[in-house]
Amino acid sequence: MIQRLSLASRLALLFAACTAVVSLLAGVLFNRASEAHFIELDQQQLDSQLVALRSTLQGVNSPALFAQREQQLRVELNRQPELALRVTAGGQRWLDDAPGVTLPEGPGLHSLQNAGTDYRVYNVPLMAGQPDSPQLSLVLDITHHQHFLQRMQHLIWLTVGLSALATAVLGAWAARSGLRPLRRMGEVAAGVSAHSLTQRLPQQQMPAELAELAQAFNAMLGRLDDAFQRLSAFSADIAHELRTPLSNLLTQTQVILTQPRPLEDYREALHSNLEELQWMAQLVNDMLYLAKADHGLLIPKCEPLALANEVEALLEFFALLAEDAKVSLVREGSAQTASDRGMLRRALSNLLDNALRFTPAGGQVRVRMVEGVRGVTVTVENSGEGIPADVLPRLFDRFYRADPARHEGSSEHAGLGLAITQSIVRAHGGRIFCESEAGWTRFVIELPKVN
Repeated sequence: MIQRLSLASRLALLFAACTAVVSLLAGVLFNRASEAHFIELDQQQLDSQLVALRSTLQGVNSPALFAQREQQLRVELNRQPELALRVTAGGQRWLDDAPGVTLPEGPGLHSLQNAGTDYRVYNVPLMAGQPDSPQLSLVLDITHHQHFLQRMQHLIWLTVGLSALATAVLGAWAARSGLRPLRRMGEVAAGVSAHSLTQRLPQQQMPAELAELAQAFNAMLGRLDDAFQRLSAFSADIAHELRTPLSNLLTQTQVILTQPRPLEDYREALHSNLEELQWMAQLVNDMLYLAKADHGLLIPKCEPLALANEVEALLEFFALLAEDAKVSLVREGSAQTASDRGMLRRALSNLLDNALRFTPAGGQVRVRMVEGVRGVTVTVENSGEGIPADVLPRLFDRFYRADPARHEGSSEHAGLGLAITQSIVRAHGGRIFCESEAGWTRFVIELPKVN
């Protein structure tokens, strides 16, 4: 299996490739510019030589006249040893200083390579504008120019290779240094376990590009730590809640079996055990319900509901309990919503049951409904002693009891009612919170508007 390159190696290779491409382009452009410059210099040199040659051969239009000027022409050519001349007229060569070299035809400047030597050939008429004028071919040896260009090309390739190598090395070092925060994040992630969820990345030392990632990583660790703490507390609470009824069942069963007893004693013991078992079954069902909510499996089957009718039915159900507790039940307002009837009734039942238990005799429990532009607000409030401000944030925690006087393992209330209510409200896309002031405690449910 081919091993994948690390991010630092990829960045180093990318830097090297970019540097090589830029250096190569710069070298090619410089080489082209140098060639164009040398061509321009050669053209200037040949033009200056052409002026001198035309002056020497002025008026020459026959071999005889050319023979008279040949000695003077040789003197002029000897001043430029790298320059050769070929003079032709009517298919005859009057002068040929480059024998054996096939020169290109056509007027203008040409480049030629022959036997390892580079030439610049300039074909022009001796007398401009005359069709029968002898033709001059100025042959300039430019081998030294080409050697310079070749050395420069080698230097360009050497520079490209060395710069790419140097950039790769420096890029690897820079990438490794720049990616140190990522390695630190990897070390922290590798060290995360159930016993070390308190580690955090130092955001102040992170580059701007990684600061947001570090913040999200720290937030994730915070959520994991909070979830683990909640899970540990939840497990401890479950064991705590089940310990008392299990202990009661074991003790009562052991006592009843110590000696033969009348049938009525066995019946009474079984009834007592049945109550404990029913409470434990309800506790397990509630925990399973909350587990479904935690995993997003609590999907409400929404239908149009008249909240006034639903609340009225619940108040009738709790009327006898309220009468025994000498508490009055009041409904105010009305609203329309789309919710799951069974789930909504369970949430409101939990709130009403909670309100009745903590409302003193002569008090009042009110259910208020308001339908607004953004949705529906349902408030369940009761008079009586308020809830301390430091307790309010924990009311919806599982197994939490605001009343320390209630004994553990109660067969009526395990501290899951408000947690279930919150899960139901969240499953409907709403939110629930508690306020307590001026002798009133109110639970407010906000449900979004459903089109």
